Amino acid sequence: MKEFLSENNIKFAFVDITESMFNLKMYLKYRDNRPEFEEVKKSGKVGIPFISINNGEKLIFDEQPDLNELRD
Repeated sequence: MKEFLSENNIKFAFVDITESMFNLKMYLKYRDNRPEFEEVKKSGKVGIPFISINNGEKLIFDEQPDLNELRD
């Protein structure tokens, strides 16, 4: 995903939740408070990787998403 975004000049911020406790807590708060994660949690998944577009306006959970819609 990161490669596709970089190669297509799509602005993004990559957050590694294993890098720090702060990053993990930030992700868990997001996951535990967004209704989009309900199906993910019900199926026993963690919900990563995921892409948040426009500060959470849209979330993409697919392992191999069609990212062409993100191009300008």
